Amino acid sequence: MKYVGMHSLIQRNNTLSVLLLLGFPAILLGAVWLFLAIINYFSNSSGYDEYGYSQNFLDTDAVNVSFMSVMPWVVGAVAIWFAIAYFSNTSMIRNAVRATPLARRDNPRVYNIVENLTMACGMPMPEINIVDDPQLNAFASGINDKTYTVTVTTGLLDILDDDELAGVIGHELTHIRNKDTRLLITSIIFVGIVSTVMTLLVRMLWNTFIYGGGRRRSSNDKNNGLSIAVVMLIAVVCAAIAYFFTMLTRFAISRKREFMADAGGAELCGNPLALASALRKISGDPGLANVGRDDIAQMYIIHPQALTGKGISNFFSRLFSTHPSTEERIRLLEQY
Repeated sequence: MKYVGMHSLIQRNNTLSVLLLLGFPAILLGAVWLFLAIINYFSNSSGYDEYGYSQNFLDTDAVNVSFMSVMPWVVGAVAIWFAIAYFSNTSMIRNAVRATPLARRDNPRVYNIVENLTMACGMPMPEINIVDDPQLNAFASGINDKTYTVTVTTGLLDILDDDELAGVIGHELTHIRNKDTRLLITSIIFVGIVSTVMTLLVRMLWNTFIYGGGRRRSSNDKNNGLSIAVVMLIAVVCAAIAYFFTMLTRFAISRKREFMADAGGAELCGNPLALASALRKISGDPGLANVGRDDIAQMYIIHPQALTGKGISNFFSRLFSTHPSTEERIRLLEQY
């Protein structure tokens, strides 16, 4: 793997965050323009051809006028949605995984390991959260020094020894130092917006078929048929955009970030074999028992989905996974 310096990686992740901030509105506005163009095309008819088919045309000037009138509303709604999610992500994640803050008196072992590692690399002390869960898991989250958090499960603390735990925490601290968490939070919010919009459109499509699709149409009742077709087109277009953007963020959050975090964790704890041993143990039971959200699972030290599925499903799971193979990560650590 080509070596990338810490400052170069931080700059790269900051650049990707900016590109995501600019790229998502561009994709969303493009979908809005396409929606307006479809409506315009099916609404404008210049008559019928010799076979009796309607001859439709696209009035781009009218589309552009409509687009300019709705654009401020779309941008404003997305900006408000993003701002709320971006600045409240810490509490949302904590509530989703049912984590509680951990102080030194609650668990001196964990607190001291985190404190020693942060002092060794000269970074501010993040908040430490603990989840009462028998599965083995750890992840970092947050967007700035006030919200950076390292979360671990009770199952992880029970299974790992001090050296292994130091390697895992060092891995998560490296994510924070590299600004991986900020980039990941940005992508999670954007994908969540797309997913929510797509879900609403699918429900609209379903309700159209259930309550509107079964009615018998007369020759003058063309609007009902047009509405079904438009909703179907909207659903298809939005699904394609959602798929494209999801893939974009998957590739933007490169698998290399996990390799870099492994390297940083090994360097911080001073024992690459300890981190390799921890990954081997975690791979036996990763994840969180009561959290079935893939957006949060992207932050786990090992994504449980990559270890499930067989045959073709496993192939696609690995192809589009945000995490590299655990076996490959262990192999590289053991070569240090």
